Amino acid sequence: MNPRATPLVGFGAGKVILLGEHSVVYGNPALAGPLSYGVTAQGVASKRCQLVLPSTLSRPQKALLTRAFQRAAGLVRTPGVKVSLESELPLSMGLGSSAALSVACCRVLLKAAGREDAPREVARLALEMEQEFHGTPSGVDHTTSAEQKLILYKRLPNQSSGRVRALKSPRPLKVLVVLVGERSPTKKTVAALRERQARWPGRYGRLFQQIGTLAQEGAKAVEAGDLEALGDAMNVNQGLLAALGLSSPPLEEMVYRLRAMGALGAKLTGAGGDGGAVIGLFLEPEPAVAKLLELGVRCFSSQLAGPRAL
Repeated sequence: MNPRATPLVGFGAGKVILLGEHSVVYGNPALAGPLSYGVTAQGVASKRCQLVLPSTLSRPQKALLTRAFQRAAGLVRTPGVKVSLESELPLSMGLGSSAALSVACCRVLLKAAGREDAPREVARLALEMEQEFHGTPSGVDHTTSAEQKLILYKRLPNQSSGRVRALKSPRPLKVLVVLVGERSPTKKTVAALRERQARWPGRYGRLFQQIGTLAQEGAKAVEAGDLEALGDAMNVNQGLLAALGLSSPPLEEMVYRLRAMGALGAKLTGAGGDGGAVIGLFLEPEPAVAKLLELGVRCFSSQLAGPRAL
C-alpha cells in the first residue's frame, strides 16, 4: 500500500431477508436484499495490519473482532493497513451487522493488498470472518452484502457458501424496517429450532420446504414487478415462522401494525425470537415512517437497490 495514497474505503451493506430465514440453513432458497445502510471501513497505511476498535466494546468483543480480522488479513498476506470502522446499523437486530462489518473490512484488505475487490472474492474472504463470529453461518448475510444486489440464495450442502442468482425488478422495492427491542442471541434461537426439528423432522421439514417454495415464488414476483404477490408471500412466510416458534407478541403486534398502515406484506426478518426487526413492503413507506417516528418507534426506510456509491 502506497503511504501517500488516499485512504482506502470499503462499504458493507446491511441486509434484510424478505423470504426464507432459518429455512435457508437447511438447504432451501432464501430471498434477500441489501439495505442502503451499512458499515464503512477506512484504511490508511501502517507498519502493521490492525483494526481500530471502539473503546466501548468489552474485552471479549474486542478479542473476537481482532481474531476475525486477522484471520481474513492472513489470507491476503497481512497488508500494512490500519482499518477504522463507522456503522449505521444497529447491532443484533437481524440486519446483518457482522456481515456488513466483514465485507467492509475485506474490501479494504483486498485493496491494500493490491487486489480487486470483486464481489465473489470479497464474499470468500468475508466468510472467514463470519465463521469466526458464528461458527457455521448460512452464508446469505455476507453474500448479500458483498453482491449488493437482491439475490435468491441457496446454501450448498454442509457449507457456508451457496448458489446465487441476482434479481432485477422493473419496480422499486422499498421496505420499512422497524426495530422492536432486544432479541435473544441468534445461536440460542437456532439451537432451540434445531432441537425441535430433530425431534419432529417430518413436520419441520415440510415447513422449511414450504418456506423455500415461497422464496422461489417471491423471486418470480420480483422479476415480474408483482409487488402484491411478493407481499402476500411475505405474509404467508410470517405465519410459517410463527408456526416454527420464531415469532413473539411484540413482533406480531408490529407486523399487524404495518399491515394496517398499508404494507403489502410484513414479517420479521432475521433470527426472530423475543425481539429484533420487522420489515414491511410499501409502495411509498415515507408516510408510515413519519407517523411511527412521531410515536417514538425506531424505524427507517430503505430501497433494496444496486451498489452504493462511495
